[in-house]
Amino acid sequence: MLGWSVFIAAIAFVVLVTYLILTLRKVMATLAETEETLSDVRKSVNGITEEAEELIHEANQISVDVKGKMEAVDPLIESAHDVGDMIHEVTSSMKRTALDKNERKTVRTQESQPVQIKLK
Repeated sequence: MLGWSVFIAAIAFVVLVTYLILTLRKVMATLAETEETLSDVRKSVNGITEEAEELIHEANQISVDVKGKMEAVDPLIESAHDVGDMIHEVTSSMKRTALDKNERKTVRTQESQPVQIKLK
């Protein structure tokens, strides 16, 4: 009976070892695929990083360009504002002069009767 127990234990051990070997092979295959995927991801991230750096550099150049153009336009806007102020002053002066020379007149309108429209 002891012999049979040892024999059954040996067979169980062999089955267990075989199962573990198959499981470890699957794990190794999965790890190999994972390593390949990570390698591809690293390459992609490096490519994206380079493109992002170029994009940031171009955005900075555009920002500097826009700032320079805004500074160039500022005097023109100030001049237009000054011209508007002068036109307002001239108009105000003309209104005051016209009111001083002419008396205020009241204009009256005639009252009209309502119009009736017949629909067929």
